[in-house]
Amino acid sequence: MLNITYHGHSSVQLGTEEKSLIIDPFLRGNELAVVKPEDIKTDVVLLTHAHMDHILDAEPIAKANEAKVVAIVELATYMSWKGLDTIGMNMGGTVDLDFAKAKMIQAFHTSGIVLEEEQRIMYAGLPAGFIIDIGGKTVLHAGDTSLFGDMKMIGDRHNIDVAFLPIGGHYTMGPEDALQAAEWFNAKLTIPVHYDTFPAIRQDAEQFVQQLAARGLEGRVMAPGDSISL
Repeated sequence: MLNITYHGHSSVQLGTEEKSLIIDPFLRGNELAVVKPEDIKTDVVLLTHAHMDHILDAEPIAKANEAKVVAIVELATYMSWKGLDTIGMNMGGTVDLDFAKAKMIQAFHTSGIVLEEEQRIMYAGLPAGFIIDIGGKTVLHAGDTSLFGDMKMIGDRHNIDVAFLPIGGHYTMGPEDALQAAEWFNAKLTIPVHYDTFPAIRQDAEQFVQQLAARGLEGRVMAPGDSISL
């Protein structure tokens, strides 16, 4: 069985009865989040890219749980400099986490760490998404991305049970493009993420789910703190 908890923004926790992983933990900077980093119990932290609204709480969560951090090699190296136990990987690669397998897929976005005091931006590798096999299910987390044609190929090659897609617009694809992405991924369930956290990415998630239904696709809105089991 797969347990899914949505922590708001792009942060999703996937777990079996014994172990779990969390993707892109961003809690302290999200007014909509209902948990704090110290509330999270997990075994692995997956990072799609290096923007602060995706990595802010990776360090405290990983240290408190002695959890491994999985990310593209450049970001993993940066995290290792903070004393974290990291696994660096790259596009198309798969890591075996014992209770789950995570394959890194493309995302079209940017990725860098802003060093405010130095007025410098540090390159942190390519942005990514993940296809995760866990609890007998296949979960796609698209990361931050625009629409791109190879989403159809990914959908054709993988039997996706759940897809987490950004719909916020401005920084990622908006609802219209996300609807096309949902058709191409063809997941059994599509859950919108990366919206409402900031004024620039306010969207009507319920309307998005209704539009999915009109296309014969099942969708679900999850509020921060909501959990489902599949």
